[in-house]
Amino acid sequence: MIRRIAGAAIAMVVFGVGQAQAQAFPPDANFKPGEQGSRNMKLLSHIPLGRIFTVTDVEVEQELSRPYAYVSRMHGITNEAGFNIINLKNLEKASVLYYWRIDNPELHKGLGGMAPVYLKAKGRYYFAQSFQWSAGSPDFDLGAVVFDVTGLPDTTKIREVARLRTPQNPGGFHEMYGYKHSNGMALLVTQVSGTFANLYDIEKVAAGDLAGALVGQVPVPENPQAPGRGYHDFYVGYDVANKRDVFYGAGSGGYHLYDITNLKEPKLLSSIAGGSGVTNGHTFTPDPTGRYVIAETEYQYAPLRVYDLKPTGDTLQKTIGRPVGAWTARWQGLAHNHEVRWPYVFVSGYEDGLQVFNMMDPTNPYTVGYYDTYDGPNQRGWGGFESPETGRGVTSGAFGIDVRNADGLILIGDFHTGFWAFKMEGFDGWNGNQWGMPNISSAQDWDNGPQGAPKPQRVSSR
Repeated sequence: MIRRIAGAAIAMVVFGVGQAQAQAFPPDANFKPGEQGSRNMKLLSHIPLGRIFTVTDVEVEQELSRPYAYVSRMHGITNEAGFNIINLKNLEKASVLYYWRIDNPELHKGLGGMAPVYLKAKGRYYFAQSFQWSAGSPDFDLGAVVFDVTGLPDTTKIREVARLRTPQNPGGFHEMYGYKHSNGMALLVTQVSGTFANLYDIEKVAAGDLAGALVGQVPVPENPQAPGRGYHDFYVGYDVANKRDVFYGAGSGGYHLYDITNLKEPKLLSSIAGGSGVTNGHTFTPDPTGRYVIAETEYQYAPLRVYDLKPTGDTLQKTIGRPVGAWTARWQGLAHNHEVRWPYVFVSGYEDGLQVFNMMDPTNPYTVGYYDTYDGPNQRGWGGFESPETGRGVTSGAFGIDVRNADGLILIGDFHTGFWAFKMEGFDGWNGNQWGMPNISSAQDWDNGPQGAPKPQRVSSR
């Protein structure tokens, strides 16, 4: 099922890593229906959601008692911008529970709905949907719409509570992230069209105190080669060993780590910059210890790079330029978003669909499972990532991915084919402690806060 290909040699030469591994994909160009995945990957549900290039990212609630997933919808030529809520109570018969669209959609121009985030604060559940609109459209300054979804599955109880706007930095939020800070705050972290990321206290947002809800900003280190450019994506996690909240930002110049324990005074810890093939970062995710990180930069042929932030021992290096490993599903393709559940990395691989690789040895990651969610031709994608062979991009197929820790459910949002739900044989859930690591991932413990953090001094923002 797994074999080396010539693209691995390219990764070794270009990126200076000791070894890289990839699979020939697809395994057989003439595979039969039902055989487009590895034998250890089980398809549970598939819901086509409409026209191509209207489905983007996906987010799943982590509590099994709340079996709901959220799928962001781009605008497209059919004016679909908004989100779907998927009912996962019966995993093999998942269904659309709710459908929300921006008001006056025919007047809007731009990408539309991009990033979905759910949060929990003081016993209530919130969902935030980001938006990006073009100049001249209504809501050019709208970043996100926030809803109270505590009453699900009763959709009549869904209530819009706020709209986050940034008139000084219009253009919306391309990416967002939900984080339970060690101080007790439930934070909504957002990209913005400026040289910083915004940190919002969701309790204050829900209470209508929008002026006080912005509790911090994380800057981007100055980059003379791209002045004014900010972050694309980020991850926030708790550093158990050093008892601090760490922001991992991908954007201008590469990848940057900040200590945001004090939200008012972010402190730059380290940067990955100056390496071959990396001028700007796209997505940046650490393992549970914060030592090894998976980094994506968005162009065809680029693998996911693996960096060691502490190559000389326990000390975090100030500047890092060279990866220790690299992985790709198919060297002509482009791996996109990813979720780390060590030792596995779950990837939405655009034209290569769902991919899973093992990073237990960061210098030699290898594929352990896959499923082709995209059934269209290669290099016929949307966007400006051009291929010299066809003049068209590779940004088609699997866009967003999420993993539910309680049972190992894997979700994909595909540009073309909609919503997918999978289980991988042997992966029935994830808890870092079972691997001898901190139980730290993108899945938040909204009730108790991050593992190993001191008891928060702040109980409420009101």
